[in-house]
Amino acid sequence: MNLLGKFGAVCRMVKIEHSVFALPFAYAGAFMAAGGWPGWYTMLVLTVAMVAVRSFAMAFNRVIDLPIDKANPRTQGRPLVTGEITPMQTWAFIAVMGVIFVAACAAMNPLCLQLAPVALIMSAVYSLFKRFTWGCHFFLGAVLGLAPIAGSIAVEPVFSVAVILFFWGVLFWVAGFDILYSCQDEEFDRRSGLHSVPARVGVRSALIVSSFCHVNTSVFFLMAGWAAGFSWPFFAVWALVTAILFIEHKIISAEDMSRVNMAFFTMNGVISVVVFIGVLLGIYL
Repeated sequence: MNLLGKFGAVCRMVKIEHSVFALPFAYAGAFMAAGGWPGWYTMLVLTVAMVAVRSFAMAFNRVIDLPIDKANPRTQGRPLVTGEITPMQTWAFIAVMGVIFVAACAAMNPLCLQLAPVALIMSAVYSLFKRFTWGCHFFLGAVLGLAPIAGSIAVEPVFSVAVILFFWGVLFWVAGFDILYSCQDEEFDRRSGLHSVPARVGVRSALIVSSFCHVNTSVFFLMAGWAAGFSWPFFAVWALVTAILFIEHKIISAEDMSRVNMAFFTMNGVISVVVFIGVLLGIYL
């Protein structure tokens, strides 16, 4: 495989397009801490750090889960399973992404550098949680929930109430849509001894848990906007996000999971971008 083909396989392995989930929340945290535009330097270094740590986490997940992915019919096309990328190459990629992330944190401020190992450890060990507990969805949510905090402390090494509330909102948002996504693997997870909410309580009850998570998401986003002192346009966007979450659950049922990918990627990708736009409107208008 040529270099371009290998690069494409790596991008597919880490699902680079899914960066849209975390990046807008990191940018939102940065704008909130700065009270406006954080500056090109901060935005550039923050982007490098976020893409690097997410790629680190996804690659670690893929190589650790390789035996599971080989056995799961749904994941037969992943580059590590097909052999397009070798485990050795993946470990090398993981090491490079880890170094880039630490270097980007060092370029921000001492607090970011001090917390860099914590972020790397959390990003790696979430892959192991489904071997032990159905709470894996919530730990994954906590990892992505660090995005607004990361953006905030990249600008100012202080933990504000508003970004902490955004952390909880993102945690429940991610947990909710990860539960939806894992409904596809309910039977496989049970046979393989893996833990997830659908494997534990069944798809129908898992959809209820996911809905509960997204109710919490709406509440925490609302409180975050209030704590940040945003103007009314943010709350209009909050209402739109709440409506999108409601629609997301209306298009999926225990009898019909055919639109789960639409709910997982398309609608949730829209939510992260819309929330960021809401933060901008809340700051500038």
